[in-house]
Amino acid sequence: MLIGICSDSHDNVPNIKKAVSFFNSQNVSKVVHAGDYCSPFTIQHFNGVNLHGILGNNDGDIFLLMKKFGEINASLHGEFYRFEADSRILAVYHGTVSEISQSLTESKRYDVVISGHTHEALVNNKDGVLSVNPGTVHGFGGAGTVAIYDSELHEASIHKLS
Repeated sequence: MLIGICSDSHDNVPNIKKAVSFFNSQNVSKVVHAGDYCSPFTIQHFNGVNLHGILGNNDGDIFLLMKKFGEINASLHGEFYRFEADSRILAVYHGTVSEISQSLTESKRYDVVISGHTHEALVNNKDGVLSVNPGTVHGFGGAGTVAIYDSELHEASIHKLS
């Protein structure tokens, strides 16, 4: 299964549209957003993908976010999301507290730990546990980035939005 991973879109609608277009071009089965949408109005621009998200530290209006997720048949899972794909267990946490992200990885309870928050894209394999930070959809003066995880191959890659 191919899973699109993104985070920290911070109201950048043009880049959200690029991310959605990219994920659709890659035929991902699911898109996971690791938080920091910021304004609920941006959620409508994720329509067309199977979106599953969590909350970040800049997501204030949780009730309106929940409503907007519902309007596009997406799922908002609170501050933590655990799911399985091809017998692999994935954890999603925004990354606000780096020690929590590190503990999730070191626990070896998960095959993949997805986080955002730092705006720095990385894929790290430590003893078979992948840590994936897709960087930031927003870009903040540079190109926005997203990631793709292949659960069958247990590999992830970072992609710039163009």
